[in-house]
Amino acid sequence: MENNTSYGLHELAKESRMGARGIEAQRDVRIIDLSDFDRRMPVIAEQLWQAATEIGFFQVSGHGIPVEDINAAFANAERFFALPQSEKARHPLRRNAGWEYRAQIRPSTGKPDQKESYQITRPRMAELWPEEQTLPGFQAGVLTFEQQCWQVGMKLLSCFAFKLGFPLDFFTHAHDPSRETYQSTLRMLHYFAISGEPDGPWRAGAHTDFDCLTLLFQRDGQGGLQVCPGKEMDEQVWTPIEPLEGLITCNIGDMLMRWSDDKLPSNFHRVSNPLPGESVPARYSLAFFCQANEDVIIEGPEKKYPAISAKDYLAQRISANFSGKY
Repeated sequence: MENNTSYGLHELAKESRMGARGIEAQRDVRIIDLSDFDRRMPVIAEQLWQAATEIGFFQVSGHGIPVEDINAAFANAERFFALPQSEKARHPLRRNAGWEYRAQIRPSTGKPDQKESYQITRPRMAELWPEEQTLPGFQAGVLTFEQQCWQVGMKLLSCFAFKLGFPLDFFTHAHDPSRETYQSTLRMLHYFAISGEPDGPWRAGAHTDFDCLTLLFQRDGQGGLQVCPGKEMDEQVWTPIEPLEGLITCNIGDMLMRWSDDKLPSNFHRVSNPLPGESVPARYSLAFFCQANEDVIIEGPEKKYPAISAKDYLAQRISANFSGKY
């Protein structure tokens, strides 16, 4: 049995070993169809469990978010990041909400990721939204998309609840958006155009996610995401996940790994660097992090780890990446 501090340090120690370029290899990343979900849930749950336990990543189709709505969310992200630096700086990152610029330093690289991001955490957005006259319709559109992501996330988590022996709505209650303790986050990301150089900056260094489940949207022609299953961590064998229109790429996060008593692995991923002499254009992505409400207690069925509040768990992980800016 580990205490909470040693568990957190263990996760960071793993991450600090993942800074090498490694090698690339193709592997099967499964596409799971969520259509006719209510009737097919037990079958879908089995497919998700197999994909999650074997690689920790999977993609979903038939999720119910129209392609037009995904494209509109990307357009809103581009509108925000096109604002002058001085305007974006009026909405600075605090408590996992707001804008940051090259502020995230991964333990795997010790260098800032070459990106900026804008994070939407519903109860924490006071004074962090751009004004309506600056970006007309932005706040309403983003909140609608955030809710669509939450609905898909809860469908997927209900399948993991089913497999873990929890009530089907266990994780839905744990991620209740009507409460002030809600801390699930929609993150808009803008990776800068860069050229490859030896020992140069990383677009996003190797890391695991802090949350229960991540939903990632990529744009066609703007790839770069690579994954590395835990069983291949020492060899650092990375697999590219190519963007496919309409699909959502999903991965298990550290919070759910702990909640499942390590049955569901949280695996490493990164946004790859160009090779020396190669240049890559800007990349935009959208990530929704299903993060349990602050007051929810994380404890697996077998109680492998001490109980910890989601607030304390998330604060511990974010502080290691953002120099105490939680």
